[in-house]
Amino acid sequence: MDKALETMIANMPEKTGKSLEEWLTLLKTKTFAKHSEAVNFLKKEHNVTHGFANTIVHLSKEDNTETVDLVASQYEKKPDLKPIYDTLKAYIETLGNDIEFAPKKAYVSVRRKKQFAIIQPSTKTRLDLVLNLKGKEATDVLENSGSFNAMCSHRIRLTNPAEISEAVKNWIKEAYEAAG
Repeated sequence: MDKALETMIANMPEKTGKSLEEWLTLLKTKTFAKHSEAVNFLKKEHNVTHGFANTIVHLSKEDNTETVDLVASQYEKKPDLKPIYDTLKAYIETLGNDIEFAPKKAYVSVRRKKQFAIIQPSTKTRLDLVLNLKGKEATDVLENSGSFNAMCSHRIRLTNPAEISEAVKNWIKEAYEAAG
């Protein structure tokens, strides 16, 4: 957690009248279709400023077990790709204890101080590992990402865990180190 977020959470009771835990408990009693609906609820019903409301709603999503479900749902119809994800995740976790896996609906963002990788099951037979390796020369395996994702520069197409070679691991490590 960065210092700004820590400070915001520490100031939350004074500035909003409730602690983060109290806000999270309140949000669990409601159902919102969109992030903006929850933010507007906090702003209109509880007079919370936009910055605090947005942060509370964002943290409420991280707090619940939905993240586990997001990964499971990504591989529900692509079960052959899950061992590739598991192998990548296990390797990445060995790089340091400052890594955050942030599952989204279609992919998992991997961050340190900033995002350095994306793991995405793109087709039924291919998982894309997208890395932030600005300035790195492309190869036959380490392709330029093109328009795949603006946050990352290169893509590696993987169809089975055996393709996670030492070269692939070295590229992951390089992206991790550059994100520190």
